[in-house]
Amino acid sequence: MAMNGTELLILVNIGTPGVPALMAIGSQRDATIEESTGTIDVSSKDSRAQRVLPGRYSAKISMDALYVPNDATYQALRNANRNGDLILVAWEESGVVLGTANAKIDSMSQSFPDQGEAKCSLSLTVDGFFEEVGS
Repeated sequence: MAMNGTELLILVNIGTPGVPALMAIGSQRDATIEESTGTIDVSSKDSRAQRVLPGRYSAKISMDALYVPNDATYQALRNANRNGDLILVAWEESGVVLGTANAKIDSMSQSFPDQGEAKCSLSLTVDGFFEEVGS
Protein backbone atom coordinates (compact mmCIF):
# COMPACT_ATOMS: atom_id res chain seq x y z
CA MET A 1 0.00 0.00 0.00
CA ALA A 2 1.20 3.51 -0.75
CA MET A 3 2.63 5.67 1.99
CA ASN A 4 1.96 9.30 2.84
CA GLY A 5 5.26 11.19 2.47
CA THR A 6 4.68 13.02 5.75
CA GLU A 7 5.39 9.73 7.53
CA LEU A 8 9.09 9.94 6.61
CA LEU A 9 11.35 12.30 8.54
CA ILE A 10 15.08 12.99 8.39
CA LEU A 11 16.75 13.10 11.81
CA VAL A 12 20.16 14.42 12.87
CA ASN A 13 22.30 13.95 15.94
CA ILE A 14 22.15 16.94 18.28
CA GLY A 15 24.12 15.04 20.95
CA THR A 16 27.71 13.89 20.76
CA PRO A 17 29.23 11.08 18.68
CA GLY A 18 29.55 9.00 21.85
CA VAL A 19 26.06 9.77 23.14
CA PRO A 20 23.86 10.45 20.12
CA ALA A 21 20.48 12.17 20.48
CA LEU A 22 18.53 11.92 17.22
CA MET A 23 15.96 14.63 16.56
CA ALA A 24 13.80 15.34 13.51
CA ILE A 25 14.94 18.35 11.51
CA GLY A 26 12.33 20.99 12.25
CA SER A 27 9.66 22.16 9.80
CA GLN A 28 10.50 19.61 7.07
CA ARG A 29 8.62 19.91 3.80
CA ASP A 30 10.36 17.54 1.42
CA ALA A 31 12.99 14.83 1.63
CA THR A 32 14.73 12.65 -0.93
CA ILE A 33 16.95 9.65 -0.21
CA GLU A 34 18.88 8.53 -3.27
CA GLU A 35 20.95 5.34 -3.41
CA SER A 36 22.89 4.45 -6.53
CA THR A 37 25.50 2.10 -7.89
CA GLY A 38 28.08 3.24 -10.40
CA THR A 39 28.74 1.34 -13.60
CA ILE A 40 32.01 -0.25 -14.61
CA ASP A 41 32.07 -0.74 -18.35
CA VAL A 42 33.78 -4.04 -19.23
CA SER A 43 32.81 -4.00 -22.90
CA SER A 44 35.24 -5.04 -25.56
CA LYS A 45 35.54 -5.17 -29.32
CA ASP A 46 34.30 -8.78 -29.24
CA SER A 47 30.66 -7.67 -29.14
CA ARG A 48 28.52 -4.69 -29.95
CA ALA A 49 26.62 -5.24 -26.69
CA GLN A 50 27.71 -3.28 -23.66
CA ARG A 51 28.89 -5.40 -20.71
CA VAL A 52 28.83 -3.93 -17.21
CA LEU A 53 29.71 -4.69 -13.61
CA PRO A 54 28.31 -2.98 -10.55
CA GLY A 55 30.65 -0.25 -9.34
CA ARG A 56 30.80 1.95 -6.27
CA TYR A 57 27.71 2.39 -4.09
CA SER A 58 26.72 5.90 -3.01
CA ALA A 59 23.84 7.53 -1.18
CA LYS A 60 22.65 11.12 -0.90
CA ILE A 61 19.97 12.87 1.11
CA SER A 62 18.38 16.17 0.20
CA MET A 63 15.62 18.03 1.93
CA ASP A 64 13.81 21.33 2.25
CA ALA A 65 12.36 22.88 5.38
CA LEU A 66 11.07 26.14 6.71
CA TYR A 67 13.94 28.27 8.02
CA VAL A 68 13.88 28.32 11.82
CA PRO A 69 17.29 29.75 12.84
CA ASN A 70 17.09 28.80 16.53
CA ASP A 71 16.08 25.17 15.86
CA ALA A 72 18.55 22.78 17.57
CA THR A 73 18.84 20.55 14.49
CA TYR A 74 19.57 23.50 12.21
CA GLN A 75 22.28 24.65 14.63
CA ALA A 76 23.84 21.14 14.73
CA LEU A 77 23.88 20.99 10.92
CA ARG A 78 25.34 24.48 10.58
CA ASN A 79 28.06 23.72 13.14
CA ALA A 80 28.97 20.42 11.46
CA ASN A 81 29.12 22.16 8.08
CA ARG A 82 31.28 25.02 9.31
CA ASN A 83 33.60 22.69 11.24
CA GLY A 84 33.91 20.20 8.39
CA ASP A 85 32.54 17.35 10.53
CA LEU A 86 30.50 14.34 9.54
CA ILE A 87 27.09 14.25 11.20
CA LEU A 88 24.97 11.25 12.17
CA VAL A 89 21.70 11.22 10.24
CA ALA A 90 18.76 8.85 10.26
CA TRP A 91 15.45 8.36 8.58
CA GLU A 92 12.26 7.50 10.39
CA GLU A 93 9.02 6.14 9.01
CA SER A 94 5.87 6.35 11.11
CA GLY A 95 7.90 6.97 14.26
CA VAL A 96 10.34 4.08 13.77
CA VAL A 97 14.02 4.77 12.95
CA LEU A 98 14.88 2.51 10.02
CA GLY A 99 18.43 3.52 9.14
CA THR A 100 21.38 5.65 10.21
CA ALA A 101 24.57 6.84 8.55
CA ASN A 102 27.33 9.37 8.94
CA ALA A 103 27.10 12.05 6.29
CA LYS A 104 29.03 15.01 4.92
CA ILE A 105 27.10 18.21 4.38
CA ASP A 106 27.49 19.19 0.73
CA SER A 107 25.47 22.37 0.94
CA MET A 108 23.10 24.34 3.14
CA SER A 109 21.20 27.27 1.73
CA GLN A 110 18.57 29.67 2.94
CA SER A 111 16.00 31.54 0.88
CA PHE A 112 14.21 34.70 2.02
CA PRO A 113 11.61 35.73 -0.59
CA ASP A 114 9.59 38.93 -0.28
CA GLN A 115 6.17 38.13 1.18
CA GLY A 116 7.00 34.42 1.33
CA GLU A 117 8.14 31.86 3.82
CA ALA A 118 11.85 31.66 4.61
CA LYS A 119 13.20 28.27 3.58
CA CYS A 120 16.38 26.25 3.92
CA SER A 121 17.70 23.41 1.79
CA LEU A 122 20.20 20.72 2.70
CA SER A 123 22.23 18.27 0.64
CA LEU A 124 24.21 15.43 2.25
CA THR A 125 26.50 12.67 0.99
CA VAL A 126 26.48 9.47 3.03
CA ASP A 127 29.85 8.15 4.20
CA GLY A 128 29.74 4.41 3.52
CA PHE A 129 26.45 2.56 3.83
CA PHE A 130 23.20 3.15 5.68
CA GLU A 131 22.99 0.94 8.73
CA GLU A 132 19.51 -0.58 8.89
CA VAL A 133 18.29 -0.48 12.48
CA GLY A 134 14.54 -1.08 12.48
CA SER A 135 11.68 -2.49 10.48
